Amino acid sequence: MGQIQFNLDQQYSFADYLTWGDDKRYELFNGKVMELLPSPTSKHQSVSGNIYGFYWNFLKDKKPCKVLYAPIDVRLPVKPDAITDDQIFTVVQPDIIVVCDSEKLDEKGCLGAPDLVVEVLSPSTAKKDVKDKYLLYELAGVREYWIVHPLDELLTVFKQSSEGKLAFDKIYTYDDEVKVGIFDGLVINLKDIFDRK
Repeated sequence: MGQIQFNLDQQYSFADYLTWGDDKRYELFNGKVMELLPSPTSKHQSVSGNIYGFYWNFLKDKKPCKVLYAPIDVRLPVKPDAITDDQIFTVVQPDIIVVCDSEKLDEKGCLGAPDLVVEVLSPSTAKKDVKDKYLLYELAGVREYWIVHPLDELLTVFKQSSEGKLAFDKIYTYDDEVKVGIFDGLVINLKDIFDRK
């Protein structure tokens, strides 16, 4: 199949998204199409895999919470009752999500805000992850958002405030330990995430 030609003035829905069978990965930001670039670097994948491993080990016996990794479609409806495919205009593929409401998971991915989202930055996606996705996740009600800088070995954490906004919590570096806000008892040592071996 050839390259899909998108109309920049058109608002696309998840129903449209499901018809795009050209083996490329896309996201929708309020109906606007964002093409995901080719496979991430090995450093990106290593860091992402390490984070996933910590969450998986912690959650393997703790139902109903699940950790899932990209590519998974996370559909973020603007209104809670707007849940049909043609009413959803924002679809993202975070690197890692944690979902504790099993009702949100279906055969198409995740419908509604995950409890925690992790985005591992690539130079080509940094602006989108830091600004655009932050706003989408805040509006959707994500409780905790991690932005991981694999090359700088930094983690920026945002947590949901009592007003429902994602508020800056802290920047962590290679030597720090991070207490995960949505779980009691999960502490991650960033040396194990950024693994310099």
